[in-house]
Amino acid sequence: MSPRRIRGSADRTPAPRSRKPTMADVAAEVGVSRALVSLVFRGQPGASAQTRARVFEAATRLGYKPDMAARLLARGRSKVLGVLFTPRNPYHVDLVEAVYPAAEELGYDLVLSAVVPSHDEHKAIEALVGHRSEALLLCGPNIADAEVASLGRRVPTVVIGRHLKDAGVDVVTSYDRPGAREVVDYLVGLGHRSIVHVDAGSRSGGPERRRAYRDAMRGHGLAPRVIPGNYCQEGGSEAARLLLSEDGPLPTAVFAANDQCALGLLDVFTRAGVKIPEQVSIVGYDDSHIAGLSHIDLTTVRQDVPRLARLAVQAADEQLRGVREAGQALKLESKLVVRGTSGPPPEA
Repeated sequence: MSPRRIRGSADRTPAPRSRKPTMADVAAEVGVSRALVSLVFRGQPGASAQTRARVFEAATRLGYKPDMAARLLARGRSKVLGVLFTPRNPYHVDLVEAVYPAAEELGYDLVLSAVVPSHDEHKAIEALVGHRSEALLLCGPNIADAEVASLGRRVPTVVIGRHLKDAGVDVVTSYDRPGAREVVDYLVGLGHRSIVHVDAGSRSGGPERRRAYRDAMRGHGLAPRVIPGNYCQEGGSEAARLLLSEDGPLPTAVFAANDQCALGLLDVFTRAGVKIPEQVSIVGYDDSHIAGLSHIDLTTVRQDVPRLARLAVQAADEQLRGVREAGQALKLESKLVVRGTSGPPPEA
């Protein structure tokens, strides 16, 4: 979609279409100096939040993108990639572990910044920028699309595990809808008819998995039921307690938003004496390292973490070398892994 052009005053003319817009064009559009625009794009102090927003908006309207290669040459290559992740999410931990060899192969070092209750995503991202990260790899970020797009205009950015459109950044993820459909098809094939989904709200991958679950259930002529949840163990625990408190029989299967959520379900159901999978089958998503442990043995959907990490690092490297423009979407297939937490329903 072409950016909407808004003129600030009659004497500011758009850059000629015969050449690429420059930083000077952006400065003229906003009515500030080129030096101030340079500070904004380098993420340096000296401009107010309002001015920064106006600079990025003007750059979008004019189609201007900073010359990353020139910027890196001018300041010297740091060869550092910044990685944003949530340490309580085992899938993110697996991704970080896989990013290391991929980065080392291309000659990059890593700087990690964790999202924890006292250190939100905004602080974590600014810490990465402050450590001279040449590019950012964001594992399942929850910041708004517009903020991701704004960040991508400041520094080459690759988003892992979240679906984005028209954000101007590279996206590396798995196809969530086929994976969720495969879960429902598998459970229905075992004979299940009462299948509940504990979702992840608006978090990365949550809407896609929820829609796919509903579509698959209706496709089989079954009534879907979604219980609000999240990607934490507490979300699964709360969903299990809710199901146990209700009158009537338990569902025969529960499809959890991810493996952490599934662990919460397993814990509460097991403590309540519910036999897994004899009474209730449980399926997770991600196939994080905890899923294959012998005492967990969780049926789940596997994402190819090593390949996702490798593609993300390669995407960042291509942006930095100026091989192509940002905005590419790279998606991989997922695969259902059947283990011990799923089986036929009690009546089958």
